[in-house]
Amino acid sequence: DPIDTDRQVVTTASAVVVVEDPADGAQRVSELVQAAGGRVEERRERAGSGDNGIDGASADLVVRVPADELTDLLADLEEIGDVENVSVSRSDVTNQAVDLDARISALQTSVTRLQTLMEGSGSTAALLDAEKALSERQAQLESLQSQRALLADQVELSTLSVHLEPMGVSPAGGPDGFLDGLATGWRALGAALGATLVVLGVLLPWLAVGAVVAAAVLVPLRMARRRAPVEAPVPPDA
Repeated sequence: DPIDTDRQVVTTASAVVVVEDPADGAQRVSELVQAAGGRVEERRERAGSGDNGIDGASADLVVRVPADELTDLLADLEEIGDVENVSVSRSDVTNQAVDLDARISALQTSVTRLQTLMEGSGSTAALLDAEKALSERQAQLESLQSQRALLADQVELSTLSVHLEPMGVSPAGGPDGFLDGLATGWRALGAALGATLVVLGVLLPWLAVGAVVAAAVLVPLRMARRRAPVEAPVPPDA
């Protein structure tokens, strides 16, 4: 089917990209956006920790790209890292654009008539009334023109939000697949064994002390029992 070029559509998208270095990935995304004729409106980076400086690092960008370049840009993100959780939404604003255009046209006609009326005004009172009405119409016209310009910008440039996170971050929904689940299980087992060893390390000195005390009490008792004479039973009288 032929594409209706008169339709006004606002497109917004978001993507999560898993990369080795979020800061480096953010720079590469910025370069892709500029190459596509777009611009970066927001860029936030969070520094990482650990020996590699990557643990906990992330980056977020809000970019604007020409609407007809959005699909190619989403595909180019694959060159930066593993693209996950992509979403694209489109909103048809054709009726809103048509309504604004009609109101702007009507106000422009009204402004022109008021300007003509002022030129032929024969009295001061009529001139003042015309000036007041003209000022109101021009304010309304400028407001509508600003709304129309903003709408046109949203249609022309799509908005894309990109979140970059380092590799090795567990997905929020839990392990993804058998191997990921197996790795998560081994990590959990290791953590559990580590906790058990810690508990044993804490209890071991107390167990040793308890064994010494028990030996000090029980051994003399057993030795006393062995040394005590065993009384022979008294035979019954004949």
